[in-house]
Amino acid sequence: MDRDHLPRFTAAAVQASPVYLDPAATVDKAVALIAEAAAGGAELVVFPEVFVPGYPYWNWTMNPVQGSPWFERLQRASVDIPGPHVDRLRAAARRHGVVLVIGVNERAPHSLGVLYNTLLTIGPDGELLGVHRKLVPTWAEKLTWTGGDGSSLVVHDTPVGPLGALACGENTNTLARFALLAQGELVHASCYIALPVAPADYDMADAIAVRTAAHSFEGKVFSVVACSTISPEIVDALAGDDEELRKQFTRPRSALSGIFGPDGRPVTEPLVDEEGIVYGEIDLARCIQPKQMHDIVGHYNRFDVFRLEVDNRPRTPVTFTAPTAPTAPTASGAAPIAPATPDPSEEDV
Repeated sequence: MDRDHLPRFTAAAVQASPVYLDPAATVDKAVALIAEAAAGGAELVVFPEVFVPGYPYWNWTMNPVQGSPWFERLQRASVDIPGPHVDRLRAAARRHGVVLVIGVNERAPHSLGVLYNTLLTIGPDGELLGVHRKLVPTWAEKLTWTGGDGSSLVVHDTPVGPLGALACGENTNTLARFALLAQGELVHASCYIALPVAPADYDMADAIAVRTAAHSFEGKVFSVVACSTISPEIVDALAGDDEELRKQFTRPRSALSGIFGPDGRPVTEPLVDEEGIVYGEIDLARCIQPKQMHDIVGHYNRFDVFRLEVDNRPRTPVTFTAPTAPTAPTASGAAPIAPATPDPSEEDV
């Protein structure tokens, strides 16, 4: 980023429902919304958490045995990375020249029982910049998702500035947020789902606004927050004839999307509950003067007193000390000895 010419641009927060548990149709909808946002002047487009192909609401309304067939449906409808659905999203970002952040359910390559709540960050050239797996699934979500690792807590250098992203409840995780701020984050993408199935005294719209304002004010950054909505299709699929559940799924103030500035205030009026796109102007020069007062990753901290250490090593279920390759058994039934790995210094140049 050229600090003498800080980016000034339009951001778009998409508030919409997926085509529930249909990844191809949901990607079609996302591609159309990307085109709409770009036509509205947006250079950054942020979508909700696990937009493709939707959120496992059954974890909140069914016991684990009842929800198990739904987990299988979600597993079968989830996204491979790399894969054709991601390729289409990358192509849309490239076609419209936008930076894109979008949530997907990601299938693990090594296990049919592992799904990740994943945020994709895609550059305007279609490059897949980041694959962030939600570190800690929230409460009932633990029945569906496996937690990610610290390798994806990364701020990406993009044409709209240093960009970081967190999923839903991660935006209450002070250390995760600080890890992004300390890498120079100036634009933060917060991706949420509508949560009408939360406890009765929980106002999701207020919760989103409080969290977003807190991160923006503490870090002196801009935040673009995008939340999903509950479509009639989702209500029909999960509530059926249960009138109490139908009433719960249609509860108001379950979603909020918008753009917040470094003073913690909305740049424009947020959108609550309804589908739509919120546009807001971001001028990163507005981050400078507030940081003179409180710069928690600089002069307004005591690094001789406080220290945050992040283990950013990728975690895998198994680690081999040397490269291996599958080999066919010999006639005696014993596997042959694998040939030694060539020493690079002995290879022809």
